[in-house]
Amino acid sequence: MRSQDTNLARLEYAYIPQSGSENTYSRIRFSANYPIKTDDKGTYIVISPQYRYNDLQIRDELIFDQGGDLNVFQTIGLELGFTFKMKNNWRFGTKIGVGISSNFEGSKLESDDFRYTGSVFFVKSYKSSTTPKTSRLILGLRYSTPASISFPLPIINYYKRFSPSWAYGIGTPKTSIKYFFNEINTIQAFIGLDRFYGNLQNNRTFVDANGTTKTVENASMLNVIGALGYEFYFTEHLLFYTYGGYTLSNEIRLRDKNQDNVLTINNENTFYFRSGIKLKI
Repeated sequence: MRSQDTNLARLEYAYIPQSGSENTYSRIRFSANYPIKTDDKGTYIVISPQYRYNDLQIRDELIFDQGGDLNVFQTIGLELGFTFKMKNNWRFGTKIGVGISSNFEGSKLESDDFRYTGSVFFVKSYKSSTTPKTSRLILGLRYSTPASISFPLPIINYYKRFSPSWAYGIGTPKTSIKYFFNEINTIQAFIGLDRFYGNLQNNRTFVDANGTTKTVENASMLNVIGALGYEFYFTEHLLFYTYGGYTLSNEIRLRDKNQDNVLTINNENTFYFRSGIKLKI
């Protein structure tokens, strides 16, 4: 998802209460992209740090003793990107990264705490010099390991601001329609994805109702969200945003080392809230 990020910096809070239970998920996230110009032809190296504090409060009674800290997962990551201009308004980009995503309940880092990412993408863009009309097409692939989805994810997105008041985006990870009251206030409706993945340093083993011994080694969440959002621009590039909506698909799962589902904590659809500040290109 971050391969098509136009944010220079973002600070965000998200909250997802779980319907039908007292479970909750909340997150504080900081991310940044620092571009370093290497020549006069539009070539850049991009340094991208990120930090996430994921608080997954599981209050449902589980079939095993939680022990330790099953609720809090932290993610610390760093990606290095390289991008340059091509012909006909196309741009090529690639990123590689390493991160740590864990509940850190042990005494030291483990190999399973580490995650590795890689992506390639092509961007074709157009911007009018006389009107606010713009368009952008992004095509690419992104792969992370380990992850709950163990194959490359496509990056496909087309964005167009086709009038001073309206813009739309189609593709992954977000499809949206946006209305500009003016250059300061905007609203939008969108469907998008939200997810997290974290390693359990102390695995939990239990015997299920069929007498099979199972081991929990990591936790994941994947949501498909429908929401409405408001954005307020303090300046041309600095804005406040708040989004609220409902999940169209909602799953919190505990998994084994092969990423197979061991236990579904909750899959009922629920309310969704996210708000923060962005510094954009």
